[in-house]
Amino acid sequence: MVAVRIDRAGRRPVPRAGLASVAGRALGAVPPSVQVIVGIISVQVGAAFAKQLFGFAGAAGTVALRLFFAAVVLMLLWRPSPRLGTRVLPVVLAYGIVLAVMNICFYQAIARIPLGIAVTVEFLGPLSIALLGSRRWVDGLWALLAAAGVLLLAEPTGQVSLVGIAFALAAAACWAGYILLSAALGSRTSDGAGLAMAMGIAALIAVPVGVADAGLSMLQPAVLLIGLCVALLSSVIPYSLELEALRRIPPRVFGILMSLEPAVAALAGLAVLGEALRPAQWLAVCCVVAASAGATRSRASSPSRPARASAPPSPRARRRLTRRRPTAPPGRTPRR
Repeated sequence: MVAVRIDRAGRRPVPRAGLASVAGRALGAVPPSVQVIVGIISVQVGAAFAKQLFGFAGAAGTVALRLFFAAVVLMLLWRPSPRLGTRVLPVVLAYGIVLAVMNICFYQAIARIPLGIAVTVEFLGPLSIALLGSRRWVDGLWALLAAAGVLLLAEPTGQVSLVGIAFALAAAACWAGYILLSAALGSRTSDGAGLAMAMGIAALIAVPVGVADAGLSMLQPAVLLIGLCVALLSSVIPYSLELEALRRIPPRVFGILMSLEPAVAALAGLAVLGEALRPAQWLAVCCVVAASAGATRSRASSPSRPARASAPPSPRARRRLTRRRPTAPPGRTPRR
């Protein structure tokens, strides 16, 4: 928001910084690495708060509240037009469906297993995308390290629910598809309107399931308030922080910092939910964190083909590019 005042001569309006610009300057003063870490903490604390709602609204009802409020926030932020082209509509539909299924599977997983374990297993989705198609032997080692971490989590003693592990693996598969669809959506849209529409579709899928499971209990004022907080912690805050950070740090550094997410999830589960992991489970979390960071670093350092020389864009194309609004960070639009 920008306030406008009139100068003494009354000739023309002079812009004056409002609250939004002050907040933007304050956000810009924070180091980008700190912004990424705060965004990660926000997402995992939001997931921990969401798990506390399960006793009132159930896992399905919590997903419904989280996606509904996230859709409302994004719709108000981007105000998308319902008119989608034939190239955009199938991607938006698929994106919304995958987003809904991913959240449903993830929340069903954390209803059965600790948050840190669920996020660690789910992280295999983006890790598999990072390793997909690689022929380097070192990437094979990262894949084996991640597999060792999952085997440590799936203990034969039965103390960890295999159904919960299965839901987390399903969420991981959806997260991998979500990343691929993010790239497809980004190539067909220039702002967050497609994301807002996809979130609305996800909410349309999740809300009937949540109402059927939780009934009117999810409409209690306290439950609605916590659901709004979950949506803000899981969507608005990390989205803003990571988008600002990506303007100032290379994607390689961003990816390495994001590799801390399973460890932060384990700490959030311990601090908020009292979910203490055993030493073997902490070792598994460290294996997946190391594999993700190593795969990100090795992929960023691999040689790439030189790009073809091309003519500079025309003045009209340059103006069109500068008018584009920023999109969501890769691999982390509001997913949980």
